[in-house]
Amino acid sequence: MQLVRAFSNSLSGLAHAVKSERAIQQEIVILLIGGIAAFLLTDSSVELAILIGSLCIVLIVEIINSAIEAAIDRIGPELHPLSKQAKDLGSAAVLLSLVTAAGLWLIILI
Repeated sequence: MQLVRAFSNSLSGLAHAVKSERAIQQEIVILLIGGIAAFLLTDSSVELAILIGSLCIVLIVEIINSAIEAAIDRIGPELHPLSKQAKDLGSAAVLLSLVTAAGLWLIILI
């Protein structure tokens, strides 16, 4: 029962992210297009896993960043250095995941 509830909560969070977060919507489109491209560009299962996996990691990090932003916004609307730091760190994590994914795609395709 607890496992079913946890799974339901996860699906609810994913549905919310897809409906309300523009960056997540864009990254899902990139994941779908990139997934198709990966199948067309390589026959290696390892390369395929790296190409698609790197795009999945970007989406995962973006969801975590959205969770951080929601938690900070829940605390209150006032500006605070720690709130800014938390949001900036989440954004930096997304940036690093994007750079990593782009680097892996370049390495494999070149």
